[in-house]
Amino acid sequence: MIRHLVLVRFRADAGAAEQAAVIGAFRALPAAIAEVLAFEDGANVSPEGLAHGFDQAFLLSFATAQARDAYLVHQAHTAFVAQSQPVIERALVFDWETA
Repeated sequence: MIRHLVLVRFRADAGAAEQAAVIGAFRALPAAIAEVLAFEDGANVSPEGLAHGFDQAFLLSFATAQARDAYLVHQAHTAFVAQSQPVIERALVFDWETA
């Protein structure tokens, strides 16, 4: 199984409505892309102060690397990326294979 972690830092000038639109659009991807087996997301609530400015996390699960790769080029995903880029200052993506 492949876990796909996306951390997002919104632009400082991005309003709450713009941020909510990006989060909502990301949440809609699993319904549009069958390869997504599981999806979770949430805002940073850590008291440690180690988030390096990242605001929101998204975690997706895929059965295989090939399923993840199909997600990456899926029309719904590429449209989401294009829509969200003006609102996101920085994104960190980290994938790993589970045992």
